[in-house]
Amino acid sequence: MTVTTKGSTPGTPDNPWGDTKTNTPSDTNGVNLGPTRRPRPVFPEPVPPDVHGPARVVAMVNQKGGVGKTTTTINLGAALVECGLKVLLVDFDPQGALSVGLGINPLQLDLTVYNLLMDRGVTAEDVLLETGVEGLDLLPSNIDLSAAEVQLVTEVAREQVLGRVIKPLLPHYDVCLIDCQPSLGLLTINALTCAHGVMVPLECEFFALRGVALLMDTISKVQERLNEDLEIEGLLATMYDARTLHGREVLARVVEAFGDKVFHTVINRTVRFPDATVAGEPITTFDPSSLGANAYRELAREVLSRWPAPATMAR
Repeated sequence: MTVTTKGSTPGTPDNPWGDTKTNTPSDTNGVNLGPTRRPRPVFPEPVPPDVHGPARVVAMVNQKGGVGKTTTTINLGAALVECGLKVLLVDFDPQGALSVGLGINPLQLDLTVYNLLMDRGVTAEDVLLETGVEGLDLLPSNIDLSAAEVQLVTEVAREQVLGRVIKPLLPHYDVCLIDCQPSLGLLTINALTCAHGVMVPLECEFFALRGVALLMDTISKVQERLNEDLEIEGLLATMYDARTLHGREVLARVVEAFGDKVFHTVINRTVRFPDATVAGEPITTFDPSSLGANAYRELAREVLSRWPAPATMAR
């Protein structure tokens, strides 16, 4: 049986990580440690900007599927909106999971990111959709996007197409999050080429670790050849279960390998995430007081604390 730390409820401000261990670990000086075995920082409450834009572009990338990229894109975006920012989400996965997770049927769309990439007569405003969350907008996708990877091969400056077509929208938003497909193909390279930063959601499971070295090598090549300003925002541990030795060991390995690049905030495994996906809304509105909602709010504060002030930047 798991119980919470005495006097601390999972998901509340004094325990945003949602610890379920009876004894909160501490170092030799008595400082409480988070799940990453590092001292718990306190991230300041962000101040909403007076003027919006231009957006900081962040690509959610991991060539392994099922690690929480789409869940993180939706819920981090919604949490940033709660901080007073305007957020643009780009569904750059032919599976259209990001669109589905926001209650949109990709098969009923007349215009998607595919048309924006391949049809010169289509503008970003033609494709842009409002979501059920005020301040959170979406460029949707569906299976048509799978053809773009082949068609873009013959394009001039093929790695820069996405950056060119979303550029007119960026002055109107504070953050742009791009949900990438689980591969390191041309679509993902497009996202990395136009991004200021890359975030790597990483499931706390052994096989999720195996491809990280290849991903970091790809990011390094993009930095050298296509986008020297690209930064690694951080690695985000997802689907974490503190009750399992395996999960704790994998998280420790990630922190050992990447140090401060690993976010202090850890996203725990919970059934409320798939429930929110079925409902077609972020967990911050589906179950605002849940452990998962508070974890993403904490991640939003941590992300904003890492970004230069102001939180957005222009290319």
